[in-house]
Amino acid sequence: MLKFTPILLAVLYALVMYRFSVWRLKGELDQKSTELADPMLRTLCDRMAAALDLPRIRVHIYEVAPINGLAAPDGRIFITRGFYKAFREGKVSADELASVIAHELGHVALGHSRRRMIDFSGQNALRTAMAMVLSRFLPGIGVLIANGLTSLLAARLSRSDEYEADAYAAALLTKAGIGIAPQITLFEKLEALTQSNSGAAPAWLMSHPKTTERIAALRSLDAKWTKG
Repeated sequence: MLKFTPILLAVLYALVMYRFSVWRLKGELDQKSTELADPMLRTLCDRMAAALDLPRIRVHIYEVAPINGLAAPDGRIFITRGFYKAFREGKVSADELASVIAHELGHVALGHSRRRMIDFSGQNALRTAMAMVLSRFLPGIGVLIANGLTSLLAARLSRSDEYEADAYAAALLTKAGIGIAPQITLFEKLEALTQSNSGAAPAWLMSHPKTTERIAALRSLDAKWTKG
């Protein structure tokens, strides 16, 4: 029984962390968000809702400065104040921002947003259990190895989710008559907007796929649908 104690403790830790993370995120979003009321963006959301046979798509503005979108585990869709500000300043078009909303809808529809929270907790549990076991045989570096292996697993899962959400958004935008062009143009300017330097890191270490690879995947989908 004692030999399984680290694993049992890790599982218990994962359950507690999942509950706590969901509770903390919900409170943060409730406190710092308001529903999007922009008429131009609402019109585009209504077109996407019609394409999905939904009465309405509700989007919220999360009051933080970084440029990002978010799909919460409870199914709510958020764009940050920073992203909306970029739209108001003309740096991002309405169609491009609609492509972000479609992407986050993809995360919800495909179960990514809820699974990510579970995965995050599970990865913490896995990291803890691995660190306990490896530290017995590799004192001093067991924790580092556990952290590295868990981070690689998390990055791979996240990249897969991003490709799937991109494809979902492409299909939705095409059905809504918006098309995939806004997705591509947004990707082409996103690194400059976020002042990131993702190209400097190996693709397999990044939580998101490389921008060029995401654009290539979208163009491949568009070509396939056009031929069909």
